[in-house]
Amino acid sequence: MHPKCVKPHISNIMKIKDILGALEEFAPLALQDGYDNAGLQIGLAEDAEATGVLLSLDVTEEVVNEAILRGCNLIVSHHPLMFHPVSSFSGKTHVERAILKAIKNDIAVYAAHTNLDVAYGGVNFKIAEKLGLQKVELLSERESYTVGGKTFMAGEGVIATLPAAVSKKEFMEQVKEVFRLKSLRVNEASPKSIKRVALCGGSGASLIPLAIEKGADVFITGEIGYHHFFGFEKDILLLEVGHYESEQYTVELMRDIITRFAPSLHVCKAETNINPITYL
Repeated sequence: MHPKCVKPHISNIMKIKDILGALEEFAPLALQDGYDNAGLQIGLAEDAEATGVLLSLDVTEEVVNEAILRGCNLIVSHHPLMFHPVSSFSGKTHVERAILKAIKNDIAVYAAHTNLDVAYGGVNFKIAEKLGLQKVELLSERESYTVGGKTFMAGEGVIATLPAAVSKKEFMEQVKEVFRLKSLRVNEASPKSIKRVALCGGSGASLIPLAIEKGADVFITGEIGYHHFFGFEKDILLLEVGHYESEQYTVELMRDIITRFAPSLHVCKAETNINPITYL
């Protein structure tokens, strides 16, 4: 048995649909953006029993292989395997090969994407937790939703504060350590100190003006893009950490949701390196 996996007793095995229900209670599919494709993508989950869950940021053929080897018949990812329509299943692309392998091996594939990004307590709250931020609030409120009789607010990004102000250099070193980075992409802003932090996992450049409006000293996101670096030098420090790097702790969030619901379930964090970018 892999050291990071916990095998359940046979009496604790449950149906895949119940696990997906727990994920959707935390992050309802109705919250996903219109362009997204979150939810169950592969598998007949109505009556299937879960032998284990493999968690990954993305689904590749290698991730499916890992699920097979580790006895998991459900893969839960952040990014959808089928983000764009698939017109054939000939195995010519990495997406087609992953789909075919999952189907052949009776592995269900589920994605919790933009719904998990915007859900209260979701991806950006996990990033804030990793950075030790306090008084975490949504950066951009979007809509309210009700789960289990409780009402929550969904939104994009978060804004929060550090326990104490630190220098620009000290904060950047902290970010590099938390996100396991060799380098950062930054603009030329030079704030006297960093106290108020805004962030958004993934591609969050559109939130920069709002971060400035709400008094953030720094804005952190996965991807900013060349042209978005212009014009903010006197307003806010911009830190681009990489898309994969910014969302790497989403796997921990998904694990927390599932294990709170089913503490004895066989749940594994994928060890397959799915980051397509290498830094040399």
